[in-house]
Amino acid sequence: MPMTEKEIIDSTVNFVKVTLQHAEGGHDWWHIERVWKNANTIAQSENVNLLVVTLAALLHDIADAKFNNGDEEIGPVKARQFLQDIDVPADIIEHVENIIRNISFKGGNFTTSFNSPELALVQDADRLDALGAIGIARAFNYGGFKNREIYNPLIKPDLGMNKETYKSNSAPTINHFYEKLLLLKGKMNTATGKKMAEQRHLFMQSFLDQFYKEWEGEK
Repeated sequence: MPMTEKEIIDSTVNFVKVTLQHAEGGHDWWHIERVWKNANTIAQSENVNLLVVTLAALLHDIADAKFNNGDEEIGPVKARQFLQDIDVPADIIEHVENIIRNISFKGGNFTTSFNSPELALVQDADRLDALGAIGIARAFNYGGFKNREIYNPLIKPDLGMNKETYKSNSAPTINHFYEKLLLLKGKMNTATGKKMAEQRHLFMQSFLDQFYKEWEGEK
């Protein structure tokens, strides 16, 4: 007897929790849960397949390439194998796999061959978690994980990176704000996502203003 949608989602949640139990703090289960919550908020105003959205949100970082020697296929393949194991319909598996394959930023200078309302929504939900207070916390957590400098005024942000340059970039964490985080507001897809991104974007700008004042020892 096929699983109900609730059973599919519950099984996926359990699978993700177990798989990511030792993940880096910005890409752990709590990141997944926040993206799922963002996706549910945006979905209230969008006409989408909610099961596809939910499974893609839950599985989008099941094997992030940056923690797997840059392998961009390990995530989609791992998600497909799991969904096949619990007998999810083939069309849903294919859709989820395509979302995972095309969701990431990758420097922002690339075009995708796959598009769907569900991809647009989950991409917004994921990008929102890279913005605002959570985005700041995640950026510095990952920078510490990679032993990067917090800031170095002698190293300027590189705004012209291609995908490969972006993947190998090891610049100070503050540079990441200019190379990705502050660009996300202009890359949101949905009306709700754009509205949510606006406030978070302003918070990051305020943080940077305060950061530079403190760096220079200003009153």
